[in-house]
Amino acid sequence: MPNIVYIATSLDGFIADKHNKVDWLHDIPNPEGSDLGFSDFMARIDALIMGRNTLEIVLSFGIDWPYNKPVFVLSNTLTEVPAELEGKAFIINGELEHIVQQLNSKGYQNLYIDGGKTIQGFLQRDLIDELIITTIPVLLGGGIPLFGELAAPLKFKHVKAERLIDHLVQNSFIRQR
Repeated sequence: MPNIVYIATSLDGFIADKHNKVDWLHDIPNPEGSDLGFSDFMARIDALIMGRNTLEIVLSFGIDWPYNKPVFVLSNTLTEVPAELEGKAFIINGELEHIVQQLNSKGYQNLYIDGGKTIQGFLQRDLIDELIITTIPVLLGGGIPLFGELAAPLKFKHVKAERLIDHLVQNSFIRQR
């Protein structure tokens, strides 16, 4: 029942810039339009858990909904999803351990965890089993960090490094328990 992070960061560890923008993610030349392994990753997962801010960023792209799996949006303020996401996205709240148990009991065993605060919350509760981090070769000098404070160190084993489209490095880590 892995909880998996799949995310890109700047060289200095930020997932969004100082203005909460992610435009810099698309500055890398990708002439063949590679999805950089995202569709293979999505085939592994049963559902997504993302934060409200991440939902808003995805909606701001002005594209069709990019997920073909159920998306559970963590929010204490939203009461419903936009009409176009009915049946695709669902609002949830509560303790993360309880949410994971609830989703696991409904058959969602492999969960994609997305969004800065959401990832940090899962890490603080030691609920992340795998990290897949793609590093973009840019220094942002500030913004939203991927990682935050922890009560104790969490150890991961590096299991794979892959160079993508001659510009990016994707590293995979498994939680050591």
